[in-house]
Amino acid sequence: MKKAYRLLIVDDSEELIDAFNEFFSSMGYEVVTARDGFAALKLVRETTKKIDLIITDLVMPNISGVGLISIIKKEYPGLATVAMTGYGDHPGALASEAEADLIFYKPLNLYDIEKEISVLLEKQT
Repeated sequence: MKKAYRLLIVDDSEELIDAFNEFFSSMGYEVVTARDGFAALKLVRETTKKIDLIITDLVMPNISGVGLISIIKKEYPGLATVAMTGYGDHPGALASEAEADLIFYKPLNLYDIEKEISVLLEKQT
């Protein structure tokens, strides 16, 4: 049986969070969500259940996705991070600099993302 990985989806768009939650839940993942980087960081630090991977938008209020990835990589170096952006190459370059494991550009294909994160998660276990 496939391990039920726990994903944290971070985006300031309620529609995107709902779509990701529904999709990844239907694919057998356990999903938790946050509306910005600050809430996500608080959740990661305070949760008792391990989060296996974070998927974050890059442009958000409070702590940006780039900031979130940078902090996560320092505090939780083994935690996989996936960045997504609709703002072109500049945020993508910043995500790369922050050492995001994967970067996706909007519009997104959820099946492609799932395939890539599945491979990433399997490598980590």
